[in-house]
Amino acid sequence: MTPEKWLENGQYIKYQGHQIFYKTNGNIDSKRPTILMIHGYPTSSWDFETLFKLWDKKFNLVAPDMLNFGFSAKPRTKKCSVLEQADVISYLIEQLNLPPFHILAHDYGDTVAQELMARHYYTKKPESLLSVCMLNGGLFPETHRARFIQILLNSPLGSLINQLGSRKTFDTNMRKIWGDPHKLTDDQLKEYWDMIHYNNGRHLFHSTIYYMTERKKYRPRWLQALTHSKVPIALINGSLDPVSGKHMVERYRELVGDSNIYEIPESGHYPHLENPDQVSLYYQEFLASLEGQPSISGQQGTQQTKGEAQEQKQTSSQDDSPKYKRHLSNSSMTDINTIVN
Repeated sequence: MTPEKWLENGQYIKYQGHQIFYKTNGNIDSKRPTILMIHGYPTSSWDFETLFKLWDKKFNLVAPDMLNFGFSAKPRTKKCSVLEQADVISYLIEQLNLPPFHILAHDYGDTVAQELMARHYYTKKPESLLSVCMLNGGLFPETHRARFIQILLNSPLGSLINQLGSRKTFDTNMRKIWGDPHKLTDDQLKEYWDMIHYNNGRHLFHSTIYYMTERKKYRPRWLQALTHSKVPIALINGSLDPVSGKHMVERYRELVGDSNIYEIPESGHYPHLENPDQVSLYYQEFLASLEGQPSISGQQGTQQTKGEAQEQKQTSSQDDSPKYKRHLSNSSMTDINTIVN
């Protein structure tokens, strides 16, 4: 489905005066699981177009464009934080009256999902969030190997760098994070570039990348969302990603555990675009595991026992662990209480 068709078949809600685009695959069927899909930077919900095709008859699918992305509003003066993006997603959930749902997120969307998990944990809300599966993303700021262009955009020079940017620069940087750059066609790159430009959105490159700063500021909160949450978590990761690939998985194992990790050795930063069939297999396997069904890929079965044991050990020891408490300074706890309340 082309971006034009994606737009034509989507809908809008209004959030604080701003139009927020979202795409579904029809009315909610109570007999199917519901999946909320949160895209990454700098692209849009259209990233999930292939998964929509694969899952159209299996799941209820909801994929919004976050504020300043895709077909949603892109106000020139708006520097949108991860916290506000989580507000937008929560508002959409409420307006659509979604039943209990699963989250599948990527990149920047992983960070928004971490904030939603934190809110779910700290506010002790009813069990509306059933699981979270994260594709490649900067879950930990210490392992996020930002591209040089991202560092420049997030600097005081960001506005100038944004003005100097070009389609050629964009294409080059996208190919560098693809597992096999030759599989990323010029037509695909043009479509991504056109969607970024929709509603004059290119001017927002430097303001939307502020999430890199927020990842450092809210690291204790978002790490605790991963280590303390009772919501089942999975990670599907493209190993060749230079930004958040195999090295990020190693850190994930250290901090979170081994459970439900699926690695795609030949994929880069966008596994759901590069290897959608493999992502589909692993994700459905993860959902099946929540119902106690056996693994068919072999990946999960070799890791789950160790992961469950480590998770149990973490749950019993982290609250009193001096090492863990070093991640939770008084200022961080103040931030947490301010956001929740």
